[in-house]
Amino acid sequence: MTRTRDYLELHFIVLLWGFTAVLGKLITIPPVELVFYRVLLSSVLLAIWLGWKKESFRVQGSTLWQLLGNGVLIAGHWVTFFASARVSNVSISLAGFATIALWTSLLEPLILKRRFRWYEFLLGLVIIAGLYIIFRFQIDHAWGLCLGIISAFLGALFTVFNGKFTRKHHHFTITLYEMIGATLGIALVFPWYALQNPEGLQLTPTSLDWVYILILALVCTVYAYSISVELMKRLSAFAINLTVNLEPVYGIILALIILGDSERMTTDFYIGTLVILGAVLAYPFFDRARPVLSG
Repeated sequence: MTRTRDYLELHFIVLLWGFTAVLGKLITIPPVELVFYRVLLSSVLLAIWLGWKKESFRVQGSTLWQLLGNGVLIAGHWVTFFASARVSNVSISLAGFATIALWTSLLEPLILKRRFRWYEFLLGLVIIAGLYIIFRFQIDHAWGLCLGIISAFLGALFTVFNGKFTRKHHHFTITLYEMIGATLGIALVFPWYALQNPEGLQLTPTSLDWVYILILALVCTVYAYSISVELMKRLSAFAINLTVNLEPVYGIILALIILGDSERMTTDFYIGTLVILGAVLAYPFFDRARPVLSG
């Protein structure tokens, strides 16, 4: 029963992450500046929360640097994801992002030194097939697709590393230092980014932007991200990243409801969605049957 509740909570979090796509469309500043404000505000809100709850901020020196470095990974993951959509389109970025479960099936055994599970690799391939059916990406968007794949790789790497921290530290403490690392990482590349961008840094959000950024930081990052870290104590990185593949599906549905998008859903969308849902729902059964499958 506890495991079922964990999966339901995970799906709710992925639904919130799907909502970030809607917020990203509503916010007017570019992706790099958007991610900067997202992680900066998240850091401040988490520090206030931990101080109010009188939780310990203390972590060992080596762990601190690892958490900050992991924060740089998540910043790179978010920036490359948004950049992929900018240089091509959202469909291309999501097609690249679909490889996250496949990357996790390869990285988790390598980094955490656990046995390779053939069914995880197979389900990762099924997810890619489902996203391909939905988006039917074009080969002439190779750069956008590459950025999407890089984003998926960084996201998978980040999630696998995070699984090592959850056994020793409170999930809010982990998230705080990772958000600080993400903030510092983006701030360090600002000078180079400003030189590459003809319009320079665009750090002046509108009043409505601030409302959306606050929702993005408080609900979609501090809450959703921290709870996902806490769930890593009980669910594998692969199980989490497999479910995360529903983010684009949830995002599209939310966009239709909230933004009133006139784009009609095609037959391919429903077929691809069923393929993804089938893979996600099949994982718990494979996981329970693991002793039999391994034996």
